Parts: sequence; structure tokens; C-alpha cells
Amino acid sequence: MRQTLPAPHITCAVTCGIVFGSYRPADSYFQSLLLTLIKSSTMARKQRKAKIRRGIKSGLAPGTPVFIGERKREHTHIDIFDFNAESLQEFTDVSLDKCSELATEPTVTWVNINGVHDLEMLEALGKRFNLHPLTLEDIANTTQRPKVEEFPDYLFIVMKMLVFNEENNDIEVEHVSLILGENYVISLLEDEGDVFDTVRERIRSGKGRIRKMKADFLAYSLLDAVVDHYFLAVERIGDVIESIDERVLADPKPADIHEIHELKRDVLKLRKAVWPLREEIGSLDKIESPLLRAETGVFIRDLYDHTIQVIDMVETCRDLLGGMHDTYLSSMSNRMNEVMKMLTVIATIFIPLTFIVGIYGMNFRHMPELEWQWGYYVVWAVMIVIGGGMVVYFKRKKWM
Repeated sequence: MRQTLPAPHITCAVTCGIVFGSYRPADSYFQSLLLTLIKSSTMARKQRKAKIRRGIKSGLAPGTPVFIGERKREHTHIDIFDFNAESLQEFTDVSLDKCSELATEPTVTWVNINGVHDLEMLEALGKRFNLHPLTLEDIANTTQRPKVEEFPDYLFIVMKMLVFNEENNDIEVEHVSLILGENYVISLLEDEGDVFDTVRERIRSGKGRIRKMKADFLAYSLLDAVVDHYFLAVERIGDVIESIDERVLADPKPADIHEIHELKRDVLKLRKAVWPLREEIGSLDKIESPLLRAETGVFIRDLYDHTIQVIDMVETCRDLLGGMHDTYLSSMSNRMNEVMKMLTVIATIFIPLTFIVGIYGMNFRHMPELEWQWGYYVVWAVMIVIGGGMVVYFKRKKWM
């Protein structure tokens, strides 16, 4: 795991770098190390806050909705798509009364709610759609593990939506809850941004079978959109891994190991989101519910295959990162061995030269060589011949 330092330690590191002259604007190594320490400290503070928030549920009765997570927007925003094969109605920023009104119509109604921090809204939603208290509790808990649950009037599906951030090569995770009823689908997200734009365009254009099918196919389409973005996230991480792998083999630097650890964290996020999803989609395919029609089962099984493919890709990335970590350590060790070998060769060349200089540096009076006219030049010639001969010998042995 990556070591994290609190803010005072980071300040101390910067101060020491300035005092001792090690911090220079051109020193990219120190800058990258400093940025890594700051990012590590920020991540550690976020993790501590998340742990504190999860402790709020301690002692509360089961089914008590408590928002756990990071509040990403101020107000709840509700959008509605109400459609069938012949017509389409689109509503923006509506109330829950409008949602419950349209949900009773024979058309398919998609209610998209952005912002699950509003507990009053969740309780009102539960009353209008007869949702179980445990369902409301899981909606408000953004750390909930992906799962599917069957209730008499609806199916409750929890999953994680992953989006790859191109700016900092990081994966952003968002909690997604789906409620599938007879003629409606309710999607609840933490924030306004999502991966459902392709589904909206298909509904608006009327292309494909989505306008001709029932609510269960709409729920499948939303699940499929989320899984498709898993592929995109894994592919982006794979590209980053390849670039780092080439850099580590060519010129490994201390900053690379921190980037490798960041990628390990991202792959761990993927793995925690994808592994339960395989069980979830498999359970969804086995559920014998009138809400899931036989014609939709074929698509759900295909979605299960996609989930298996994502898992295989995630495991491949995980193995590559593990091998890359070993490669980095081996490269650094080989570089250190090369440096030590060169220093040893240089020291070995100067050992006989130091011996000769040491002998003639003694202040004895009866040393015949000291009286020779050409003694100084002869000693120099001997030392040059010895040093040159050793260099030639080492090169023939390929030690240099």
C-alpha cells in the first residue's frame, strides 16, 4: 500500500528541501514526489471521512435511511421519459407527484433522479411507489455492494457506474440504483452526469426496439450502458499501463512506482465493482418474475457474457500491474548493479596506481629511483600502461 503523510510532514519536507537546497524548480523528481505526498495526504483524509460517515448507522434500526457518501449536488433533480412505440413525452425538473402519475399509465416511464442525499425525497418516493424501507436504506448508502433483490411489486438493482477521467488518469465511481416496476424504471444517481446519453438518444430517435419493448428492456438498456463504460474504463487503463510499462523498461524513475500504485487502486475499484456484478446479472437471469419477460432474458444472458469479459480484462490488468511492479524493482536493481560495477572497475584500476604512488610518497632517503633523471616520467609511464592495460582487459571481459 502507498505510504501517506499528514499535512505537517509535507510542510516539513518542503521546508527541508528549501533549507538544504534540494528544492529547485527544475528538479522534476522532487516536484513529482511532493505532488504525490500531497495527493496521498488528501486521499487519506477522504478515506478517514468516509469511515466516520459509515459509523453513523451504528445503533439505528434496520431500514432507517441514512445518507452515506459524498454530497455531490445541492438539490435533487428529476427527469422523466414517458414513451411507447407511437409517442414520446420528455419532462425536465419535475416533482414526485408527476412521477407517480405517469407511472400508472400503460406507457413505459423512466424516472431519472439525480441526488440521493435528500432523505425526505427518498421517503416520499418510497410512499408513492410502495418501496421497502431496506430499499431506501440501500439507495442512500453509496457504499452498498452491487446486488439484485426481488420484491412483490418491483426489482431492486444496485451497481456502480465507472467513468475514466482523462485529465488525471483516474476512475470515478458513482452509486447507481435501479427500481424496475410493471411500467416504470426509476434510476437514482449521486450526481447529474451519467452514462445513459446513448439510451436517451435511442428513445428520442425511436431506433431499435427500445420504444417497442416494455420497462424490463429499458432496465436492461441502462445496465448495458453501464457495463459498456466498464469496457471503456478498462481499455483506458490498459493504454496507461502500456505507456508506463514502456517507460519503466526504458528509463525507470521513482515517480513511476507511485503511478503504478495509483493504477493498482483504480484496478481494485474496477474489481470491486465488476465481481459482484457477475453474480448480480446471473441472479437477474434466474429470477422468475413477471416483471422480466422471456424476450428480455436473451439480452440479459448476453450482458452476463459481457460482464465475464470485463472481469477477464480487469484480471489481465491486475496481472500486468503486478508484473510491472516487479519489472520496476528489477530495473532499479539492475541500474544499481551497473553503477556499482562501474565504481568497482574504477576502484580496481586505481588500486595499483595508488600502490605505486604510495611507495614513492614515502620520505626515505635511500631510494635509488628518486635520484634518477627520468624517474618521474618512468613512474608516469608505468602507471599509464598499468591503467590502460586494465581498461583493455576489462573491456575484453565485457565488464565495462
